[in-house]
Amino acid sequence: MSQNQPSNKIQNPETSVPKTPQMNERDFINDQLTTEKYMTGSYSIALNEASNETLYQDLSTIFKETQDCQRNLYNLMFKNGWYAVEQAEQTKVQQSYQQFNGYKTQFPYSVQ
Repeated sequence: MSQNQPSNKIQNPETSVPKTPQMNERDFINDQLTTEKYMTGSYSIALNEASNETLYQDLSTIFKETQDCQRNLYNLMFKNGWYAVEQAEQTKVQQSYQQFNGYKTQFPYSVQ
């Protein structure tokens, strides 16, 4: 990317943390966020495979709590400037929309 092009990165100003070999606040939160992401993925698989309704409902509750925790950690990381996202280019968003909108004709039922 040339210096004249605007950055597509969306990020808050970074909260400074000590740069030492020991884990700092950012490291601990990032580790926890990574764990929560792994757990939500695992719970998602378990939900797909659960045949017992009671177990399914329990897993669903735990999944929701874990997903909420993951989102709170993401928000904290983003707020402190420790997590950046890329803004999608409008043309790419429009291309994806048109691509997936075209798939509607392939469904055996009506999609609004």
